[in-house]
Amino acid sequence: MSEFILPAIGHLFDPLNIFLMIAGLTGGIIVGALPGLTATMGVALLVPVTFALDSTSGLIMLGAVYVGAIYGGANSACLICTPGTPSSVATTFDGWPMCQNGEADKALLASLLSSSFGGIVGTVFLLFLAAPLARFALRFGGPESFWLCLFGLSTIAVMSSGNMVKGLISGALGMLVATIGLDPHAAAPRFTFGYYPLIQGVEVIPAMIGLFSFSQVLYLVGSHKPYIASYSPSPGVFGRVARELARTCKVILLRSSIIGTLVGMLPGAGGEIASIISYNESKRWDKEPERYGKGIVKGVAASESANNAVIGGALIPMLTLGIPGSAVAAVILGALLAKGIQPGFKVFTVTGDLAYTFIMSQFAVNLLMIPVGLVLIKIMVRLLSIRLTFVAIAIVMLSFIGSYAIRNSMLDVWIVIAFGFIGYFCNLVKLDTGAMALGIILGPMIEENFGKCVSLSKAVDGSILQVFLNSNIALILIFCTLLSLATPFLLEWKRKRARGAAGGEAKDA
Repeated sequence: MSEFILPAIGHLFDPLNIFLMIAGLTGGIIVGALPGLTATMGVALLVPVTFALDSTSGLIMLGAVYVGAIYGGANSACLICTPGTPSSVATTFDGWPMCQNGEADKALLASLLSSSFGGIVGTVFLLFLAAPLARFALRFGGPESFWLCLFGLSTIAVMSSGNMVKGLISGALGMLVATIGLDPHAAAPRFTFGYYPLIQGVEVIPAMIGLFSFSQVLYLVGSHKPYIASYSPSPGVFGRVARELARTCKVILLRSSIIGTLVGMLPGAGGEIASIISYNESKRWDKEPERYGKGIVKGVAASESANNAVIGGALIPMLTLGIPGSAVAAVILGALLAKGIQPGFKVFTVTGDLAYTFIMSQFAVNLLMIPVGLVLIKIMVRLLSIRLTFVAIAIVMLSFIGSYAIRNSMLDVWIVIAFGFIGYFCNLVKLDTGAMALGIILGPMIEENFGKCVSLSKAVDGSILQVFLNSNIALILIFCTLLSLATPFLLEWKRKRARGAAGGEAKDA
């Protein structure tokens, strides 16, 4: 490793590579912030550009776009309650309330610094622990992936601890929506009601845009507010946010970054699962869990550090095994293969100069993201000073264009409108749209992995229960799922005990 790292660092000071990192970050942040334009789309559009560059420079640019796009989703999540990428769903839980409370700059800076920290931690794992973590990822089959998704779904219990029944109803409705389309195992259409385009199913991104963005437009227009939220820039906010993260969020940032890295390296899992699990764990172990969802830095830090750490995790199996951990990693893998580079353990020896330059560029990109992000935040936060009427029209237009661009289908536009009204009425009756989004995201993964387990039980001529419980990893995930389901009851018992102790002290006084 040492023979490659110093030359790799030298490559980063090439003026062309510095320009590509800054340009890739800027473009990625803008793409990530626009509803419907995903990190996968941004990276895929730039793959042809890499054919005119050498392998190292092309890979550096794609990596910069990847990092920028995942972070960029937090900007729209905080400012207009729209997760620019699915990874930023959990960021809306506290980022949007902070914006509504007049702390938009604080939310944006917390997401920026947390994203940079998470990205660096993920890259550290990629640099030093790629081989053992890749071998660990290979141990995840159908049963382990099923229990991981179920663990992610169990976070509804903690997310909706104020009214768990409504949270479970929302999650169940989300999973029901996820069953629309072709059955992944029998290839039979379900719940299409004879309407052929629904065979494609409900795409996650249009549903998220509808639930979080279009529904908020309906709410804001109905509120007759002149602006999205009140905002006045406060001097020295960067230093205050940095000190608050360092003082109160050290454990949250580290724990969420590790969760993000581990989840990211599992094929099929992604930033949305990592960020929601990290948010759940942060809330579970906090002394004041009732503050989450009302606008606190800890919630933003947990989500953003996790979904950016996923990048390093997703690149581990891609570089070492040729198995992409995410859709974006699959696009980067295709770019490598087009250049005649075969990923695998030999990539660190035969083409070690390329591999280590790319890894070191991830450190540089995550550090450069802070100054680049600061400049773009100053531009984006001006959105709050534009009259709500114009902002609402722009959001609706971007939502329709972004959703249509995913599959070039008008069905996705109608999905945005339908879920916009669903989200609006859910907010009126206090149904948790976050839980519904979680059901839509995880439903297909749970169904697919459950089908794999059933098929495996038939193949090995064993009981399905044996398949589900046949590995230590699965047992650990089962324990975590049960603990997650029990957490709301433990928290309620803790609150009652604290109230009882306070009442006893009052009587003694």
